[in-house]
Amino acid sequence: MKEKFYRYIQELQDTITRKLEEVDGKAKFKQDFWERPEGGGGRTRVIENGSVFEKGGVNISAVHGALPATMQQYFGVKDADFFACGLSLVLHPKNPMVPTVHANWRYFEMYDKEGTIVDQWFGGGQDLTPYYLFEEDGKHFHHICKVSCDKHNPEFYPKYKKKCDEYFWNAHRNEARGLGGLFFDYCKKTDKMSMEHWYNFVTEVGNSFLEAYVPIVEKRKELPFTKEQRDWQEIRRGRYVEFNLVHDKGTLFGLKTNGRIESILMSLPPHVQWVYDHHPEVGSEEEKLIKVLMNPVDWV
Repeated sequence: MKEKFYRYIQELQDTITRKLEEVDGKAKFKQDFWERPEGGGGRTRVIENGSVFEKGGVNISAVHGALPATMQQYFGVKDADFFACGLSLVLHPKNPMVPTVHANWRYFEMYDKEGTIVDQWFGGGQDLTPYYLFEEDGKHFHHICKVSCDKHNPEFYPKYKKKCDEYFWNAHRNEARGLGGLFFDYCKKTDKMSMEHWYNFVTEVGNSFLEAYVPIVEKRKELPFTKEQRDWQEIRRGRYVEFNLVHDKGTLFGLKTNGRIESILMSLPPHVQWVYDHHPEVGSEEEKLIKVLMNPVDWV
């Protein structure tokens, strides 16, 4: 399974970066390879200063070795080895009318000291973070998420949509990071779902990403915007940074397993503002977004 999924994310990285370069029309992804001293490594691709994407990354990694003590404590195991691979992407567009997007699809195995698999699971999801609210964009993104889920189980979309709303919640701000999407983790073998079934589901979601996001970008990338709207985008980006550094489990896992810091922090936008005690004007488009972020919406 690990070889099969790693081949999949290699191909998916190629598909996604090729399409995003086409959408941007100017910038190309820079690629570099890195190795983890304890075992494994990755292929990082970053796009910067494009006509559409100010900064973004589409990264894959496959790391392995002894599970660090802090992670053994987290998982409640002793003397375990692990393998983890996945694709993680974040795109920060230049135009504040175009939403930021994040996605991740991953696979994890844990072994005893004899090398026997003692646990394995899939995880992942995709979520949308706009700066200005276009309700049809939220509906489109969630519709594609639901279609992908419904092909495998009609219970998946409402379940994983709810988990996404709960996970991407900036508790210290009492607001969502964005409009949500899907979030699933610890997808393990059950009587109803084999690991092959989980593979088929996770790759279905991964294959749907471009269909969920690119039409939104194409619709919004040429819209005019003001300096004030750009300032608002940078203030909201600050909330994005706060979530990733305070709450995100993926960031924590990367740091705890001696991951490559440049790849881990690739998700951070290049231009951000923290304005003291900032509140949007009453009745404004900015306030409209905040109201939705404080009360998650059923988009489909």
